[in-house]
Amino acid sequence: MRSRMSLMRNLAQVTIAVIYCLLGAGVVFGYAAIKPVLIREGVYRWYCTPDEVEKNVRVCYEQEVRLNFMFTVAAVSTNVVALPVGTVLDRYGPRMCGIFGSLFLAAGSLFFAFAWSLAKVGVDGYIPGYFFLALGGPFIFISSFHLSNTFPQRSGLILALMTGAFDTSSAIFLFYRLAYQATDGAFWPKKFFLVYLIVPAFIFVVQILLMPAASYKTVGELVTQAEDEAAVTLSHSSDDELSEDDREHLRVARRVRRESVISEITSLLGSKGGQKQVRREAKKAHISGVWGVLHGQSAGEQIRTTWFVLITLFTVVQMTRINYFVATIRPQYEYLLGSYAAAVKVNAFFDVALPLGGVISIPFIGAILDRNSTARVLGLLVTIATAIGILGMIPHMWAAYANICLFVVYRPLYYTAVSDYAAKVFGFATFGKVYGLVICLAGLFNFLQSALDALTHRVFDGNPIPVNLMLLLAALIVGIALVWFVSSKSKSLAKEREAEEDEQEALLSEGGVSSVDWGGFEIRRGRRGSGHAGPATYGATSPGRG
Repeated sequence: MRSRMSLMRNLAQVTIAVIYCLLGAGVVFGYAAIKPVLIREGVYRWYCTPDEVEKNVRVCYEQEVRLNFMFTVAAVSTNVVALPVGTVLDRYGPRMCGIFGSLFLAAGSLFFAFAWSLAKVGVDGYIPGYFFLALGGPFIFISSFHLSNTFPQRSGLILALMTGAFDTSSAIFLFYRLAYQATDGAFWPKKFFLVYLIVPAFIFVVQILLMPAASYKTVGELVTQAEDEAAVTLSHSSDDELSEDDREHLRVARRVRRESVISEITSLLGSKGGQKQVRREAKKAHISGVWGVLHGQSAGEQIRTTWFVLITLFTVVQMTRINYFVATIRPQYEYLLGSYAAAVKVNAFFDVALPLGGVISIPFIGAILDRNSTARVLGLLVTIATAIGILGMIPHMWAAYANICLFVVYRPLYYTAVSDYAAKVFGFATFGKVYGLVICLAGLFNFLQSALDALTHRVFDGNPIPVNLMLLLAALIVGIALVWFVSSKSKSLAKEREAEEDEQEALLSEGGVSSVDWGGFEIRRGRRGSGHAGPATYGATSPGRG
């Protein structure tokens, strides 16, 4: 078992990662909270026409569009960068990822702190500032996922804490806005962002002093490593060139390495707890109905399938709807409710509900994903998204509050369900590339928000209903197609797997398979010379949620 010192170090790493994810992973999604501050400070006010200034409009058209574009750039960047983050993580490790993230957060804070001064000389510091704040988030958030491997029996809880911290980090700007209002604007953005530099400095320091340079391995990866060590321990072609003493020393060294890996597996899982964990994961894999459908295929092959095309289209539409709503909630409800004061109340409720909803929904999301098939989960997503779309077009206060309550629960469920789908369908071998590409493409399409803004203000005179209706219909069509496809494939896969299980049972009964059990992970090998020889398979493994 692990030493007390190692245990405490791992616990400290997880705790600190949750803290800095809470402070910096998703701050840009608190845009709805900081937007009123930026408007009051006159950001982009100089783009208003003389007529708009004379009429003293609260927010002119160009000001609204540019502020929303700032958020659009951030939202797109957060998603697009998911692809290169995986590459950096694989090549340089989580520590370097965290350091990059801290530097990006620092750059964003400095740009924003001095944006008011830069504006006087004709330089826009707001968009690059928000861009770098957005860029830093994925680097510190995604690079923290591997810490769930420090306590495999609690990996779900650790990932839930990370996700909850990410969702709750949007409240940072809410707290700032409250401080800004309490000081009547004295605590203006420059002061806040200079103080906020403490966060990237903290992240940088803990990466150097505490966080691991290399990612912690999953049990499955350790088992594979142990397998390789076992294979080279038995024989090696180059050993014949060595003396008997050298061969013996080499065999001992290999055996020590193998035993070290096995010891690590045992210390992570424990015998009873590990076997229970494996059984739970196997049950979840069976319930999903689609687990393993494209495992073993290359990323290129997976990308050319209907599985990829439909989930990408679904993600593009839903992510556009989510980010468009976050960016435009106040003007939408100002038009629908016919009252600026009512829109402010709705906006204030949303600012509190968004981070709170993410935290509250964590245990329910886990239960939904673990106890329902993937097709049923996708059906639930489509149903809730449709309800949100309908409520978003009803011009009543009760509908606004109901819409927000559904939205703040739907958002984390949607993000988790998409990553869960990717892990189960495509597998972890290609997860970074395929899931990263899905999110990257969805992020690029988020530039449509600027076009939707222009359409709402210039064509529909500020009425959000036509654009919301178009998004609702697009989401419904793509969603129904995805649910139908996954449901029909799940049924055919179930029949195929039943036939395969019958065949495997017949082969096992012939005595052609031996097994070794390491911490609950059973490794089956075909006997040499038998007709069933082939690569090792893991008796009960399934991916967790990404």
